Formats: sequence, structure tokens, C-alpha cells
Amino acid sequence: MCPEIGLGREGRYSYGFDEVALVPGKQTIDPADVDTSFQIGEHKFEVPILAAAMDSSIGVETAAVFTKLGGLAVLNLLGIACRFEDPSEALERIRSASDGDATAVIQKVYSAPLIEDLAAKRIEELKASGAVACASVTPQYGSTLGRAAVEAGLDILVIQSTVTSNEHKSSRAEPLRIDQLCRDVDIPVIVGNSVGYEVALDLMRAGASGLLVGIGPGAACTTRGVLGIGAGQITSTADTARAREDYFGETGRHVAVITDGGMSRGGEIVKALAAGADAVMIGSAFSRATESPGRGYHWGMATADPLLPRGSRILVKELGTLEQIIRGPATGRNDGSLNLLGAIRTAQGVLGCPAIKDLHHVEMVIMPGFQTEGKSFQIQQQVGMGS
Repeated sequence: MCPEIGLGREGRYSYGFDEVALVPGKQTIDPADVDTSFQIGEHKFEVPILAAAMDSSIGVETAAVFTKLGGLAVLNLLGIACRFEDPSEALERIRSASDGDATAVIQKVYSAPLIEDLAAKRIEELKASGAVACASVTPQYGSTLGRAAVEAGLDILVIQSTVTSNEHKSSRAEPLRIDQLCRDVDIPVIVGNSVGYEVALDLMRAGASGLLVGIGPGAACTTRGVLGIGAGQITSTADTARAREDYFGETGRHVAVITDGGMSRGGEIVKALAAGADAVMIGSAFSRATESPGRGYHWGMATADPLLPRGSRILVKELGTLEQIIRGPATGRNDGSLNLLGAIRTAQGVLGCPAIKDLHHVEMVIMPGFQTEGKSFQIQQQVGMGS
């Protein structure tokens, strides 16, 4: 029985990363012997991490580096790269804005019109660099810019908005049907975002190759405060993973579950994978890379909304190179923010999990004191788990 919120109103508990812990079992494995890979369509990646389609994290150049490091980077086709031939000046305007002016500056920068020809050019640049060409548009642009990107040689299409469904209703425009789009293009389509079992199952039945899970947990996102919507990432991932298993039972087709947002350290990523994810999507961690467009600043995708911004520009500070963040070494850092792949490998080893799918069966316990038990000195000194 669900806890009672009020008379006639019940609600489930919804858990986030800081409220659960993973329990090792009777087997351990050498981390060098584990398989961390995941797959979208015919594309297989050693690193189960996607770099989010956020202009502070990913440009064409960083996407190429990210691919070489073993992960998948998503370029935002509604972002700066498709509004300016040379995005450098626009990026500098955002980085140099005062805290009080940052949102207004971002809104002004993103008011520049989209240039459809630039989208095709960016796809060509991605492919020429050796990157897997993966790019994101909102459902509003799925039938136009999305299809144009596919025609330009896109490898993976991402349809992403705050909340995406296959049953959108509108009196103002003909909504995008995810099922129709998936039938019309011959490349994998990743769809997001969602947090529930029913919508996940519906999107899988519509033909999605992957689902992005999460509403509002991102470091720069203010959706939860502005709209009051969302659910804990552990619960959301577990619910979506259950839909994946039920759908696989129906069809024999595996749909990748990708936990999106709320993670910047290795332990959080491992918990998402254990909750049922095949991979994770992260933005803020890669804005801390020395090569990133944000150069230590990070801003949400909905920050530029002219009517109702749902994001902010935040200072995350440069941390190291993309290689250090993904593969290490974690020189001078002990908080799990560097060598994310090493954290995944080590966790799989101590949990006795040869592959990511084996993490889905690890024992998980509810532990509200996970971040604080025995950590008073770290918290007082703001080091380690207290930083």
C-alpha cells in the first residue's frame, strides 16, 4: 500500500541517488575483465556514457574527442552551432556575462535564427572528424530539421524535450508522431524525456531504440522548481527498466534505457546502471573539461526559452581534460569526478558483475544516510564526499 499524502490521495516513494546503496555479493571480478559496453542499433560503445546535447558541453570538436574516448556525444541542432557559422563569439558572450545578466544574454544569443544549411554542415563535420554523428532536436523540429539531418548522413537521431510522448495533443500545430518518424527513418531514434512505466512502454512500442529517463535533475535545470514535475532518478530508471523487460518479452527487441541527468560522479553513474540503465547521459561533468565550449560554465537547454526559462547558467569550474574525466588518471581528485569509466569498471568488479546487464540484479538498499554516515570530518572540511 502506498503512503497517504492526504485524504483520498496516495503517493509512492521516489528515490534519488543519495538515498540508496549497492550491496556486494559473494563474487568479485578483476575490473580488467569486465565489459562496460552498450549498444544503440549497430553502434557499440565501450563507455556507457552519452554527452548531453548541451552547448556548454559538446561542440563538433569535443564530439570527435568523445567518440575517440569510447563514448557517444550528442550535438544540439537547435543550439549555437546551427545559429552561427562561427559559434565562438556567442559562447564568449555567455561565458563573460555577469550572474545577473546571464539568462538575458542567453535568451538574446539563442534568439538568432536557426540556419538549416548549418545543420547539414555540422553533420558532415562530425562524420569527417570520425565521430558517430548523433544529434538532437525537439519534437517540434523532428519532421523538418530532424529529417534534414538524417538526409545529411546522421547516424543516430535524438528527439528530446522536457517531456516527450507519442500522444501529444495540440490545437496549434500537427504534433510529431514518434511511431511515424521511427518508421520513416532507417537509423536509431532515441527519445526523451520520460519517467514512468506506461509512457516508456508506449514509446518503445512506437519504435524508439533508446529512451532518456529523467525530468529536472540536471545541475543547471530549474524545471522542478518552475513546473513542479519530476521523479527521483533511481525510481524513474527502475520503472523504465521494467517497461524494457516487459517490452522485450513481447517482441524480443531490446531498447536501451539511458538515465539522463543528476550525475557527475562515478558512484551516481553506477547506481543508475544498477537501477536498470544500459547507459547514462551527462552534461555538467563535461562542461568542466578544458576542451569544452563552456570552459567551466554550464547552462540548461531550456534557459533560452523567451517566455518561461527553465534553466540557469552555473559555474562548475574546469577540472581536467575530457580524457581525464572519462578515463583518468584522477590526479589530485578523490571525489569520483575523474576517471568515470574506471569507477564503473571497479564497481562492476567489487559487485561481481561481468557486464552492465549484470548490475541490474545487484542488491539495492534504501539508505538515507549514505552520503553522511561516518563522514563528519569530510563534511566539516569540505573534502572527499563532503566537497
